[in-house]
Amino acid sequence: MPVERSFGELSLGLLKRASYGFLLEPVSLRFVPLNQTIYGYLQDLCQARSDPIVEELRAETLALGPVSNMAIPREEASLLSLLVSLMGAKLAIELGTFTGLSAIAIARSLPPGGKLFSCDIEPRWTQIAVRYWERLGLSERIELKLGPALETLRALPRAPLFDFAFVDADKENYELYYEELLPRLRPGGLIAFDNMLREGKVAESPSSDPATAVIHELNRKLAQDRRVEGVLLPVADGIYLARKVSTGLLPEGVSCFTRAWV
Repeated sequence: MPVERSFGELSLGLLKRASYGFLLEPVSLRFVPLNQTIYGYLQDLCQARSDPIVEELRAETLALGPVSNMAIPREEASLLSLLVSLMGAKLAIELGTFTGLSAIAIARSLPPGGKLFSCDIEPRWTQIAVRYWERLGLSERIELKLGPALETLRALPRAPLFDFAFVDADKENYELYYEELLPRLRPGGLIAFDNMLREGKVAESPSSDPATAVIHELNRKLAQDRRVEGVLLPVADGIYLARKVSTGLLPEGVSCFTRAWV
């Protein structure tokens, strides 16, 4: 089947600076736009659908109404599980528990003796999470931390404790979370930031939404920060994967954008 292209197959003859501030290279742009049919196909193939208890939790979460949009979709849960397994992560932290779907995805991929600290401020939702963690036999692997996430982070030693971090809390504090997490992440450790596309609003400049403006600035910062290397993936509402570099800093002038073309 021919690949559908939103802009055709473009060859940019001139460097153009987009309205949101990134410099576009003169390359051929080619991608498959996601529609409901393709998304349904992806969902049908998602391994996360195979667990009846997790599907029961997902159904209970959806029944909460519009707030259920805070839950991660199946394909994102599968990606988190895969990342944690590939890294061999033993100690993980997540900011934003909600009803526990992301915690399940992470905790299940931890080895025996592994631990996930799950941080949230809302017991109304986390009590649902705890109930399902118990049913899945994950209570020993997950420690719930109720309270403001910044306070929880700042109470931890400023030492490289964690292998993996997942950030899906209040967007206005994302940059603060990043700066608190990075020194507590081991070299080679990974931070996954959720909702980094904000339904596409990050490409609108300037954004009238304060949370979107924060995410936009963090995307720019991560792309230029030599302490990490990473990529923004169009999975779910956008996931930015930032890996803490082992040698301290990336070479001057090298970022995830420039590295792609050398």
